Amino acid sequence: MSPPVTDERDRLDDAYDLVGDHVRRFDKDRWLAGLYAPEDRRRHLYALYAFAAEIERIRDLVSDPLPGEIRARWWADMLVGGRGEEAASHPIAAALTDTVRRFALPIADLERLIEARIFDLYDDVMPDLAALEDYCRDTSTTLIRLAARILADGRDPGIAAAATHAGVAHGLTQVMRALPRHTGRGQVFLPLDLLARHGLGRDDVLKAETSPGLLAVLATLRGRAREELEATRRLIRTIPPEVAPAFLPVSLVDPCLAHMERPGYDPFRTPVESPQWRRQWRLWRAARRARKAAKRYRYHV
Repeated sequence: MSPPVTDERDRLDDAYDLVGDHVRRFDKDRWLAGLYAPEDRRRHLYALYAFAAEIERIRDLVSDPLPGEIRARWWADMLVGGRGEEAASHPIAAALTDTVRRFALPIADLERLIEARIFDLYDDVMPDLAALEDYCRDTSTTLIRLAARILADGRDPGIAAAATHAGVAHGLTQVMRALPRHTGRGQVFLPLDLLARHGLGRDDVLKAETSPGLLAVLATLRGRAREELEATRRLIRTIPPEVAPAFLPVSLVDPCLAHMERPGYDPFRTPVESPQWRRQWRLWRAARRARKAAKRYRYHV
């Protein structure tokens, strides 16, 4: 009876190898951040991140919302054991299922992320800033919290407040970065209440033309992102050192915002992406600071 167990283990190892490659391809920053996690946790982080990347990519893989929602519902069914062998043969699903079991990840959090990404499939407007921040909590914050639980060996590490602020800062920045891609596919994530405050509507954004009103809306969002980033910095010293890798992608928020704040910034044409080597350096520096903080944390605790 041992060969089937060995075969199953080999298949799972192959699945974990694939999720690492998947994250490296579709979410390079989180893949790099994962390199600073302990080796026995890294592949589980990549299983989580690969799942998140796959859910986020659904809009780009379908031509109509209905097949996209069917794909998203497949993942929701899989999480509650509704796909059996079909899920076991899917590498990302297999690795995620194993990770969920090992670290008691809350299914409700994963379902919340799926529901948020279903919004991406449609061209509905984001009604107000509060709704956009809720979307950031359901996506970016959820990933940070689940990654932290993996790093804490399945325990709740008590970082809910820090993760919430970090997720909103990261999520708002990602929305602004993705503005050209969103408008290119007929989608507007900028809050309707902020647009209306400056005499703009959804159609004005879809024209992909920069205006003083649009720049004012983006400045407001950057201000909120910086407020949340500052709140994260105040709380980051209180998090257990072992969960620090879950927060590393947030270290890339500040330079991205700085790019957007330069004179002559055009949200549709100005690149806001730092070179890969600079992002890697930023992540390395943040991880180095986290290691130093860990030594102080252990000393005081």
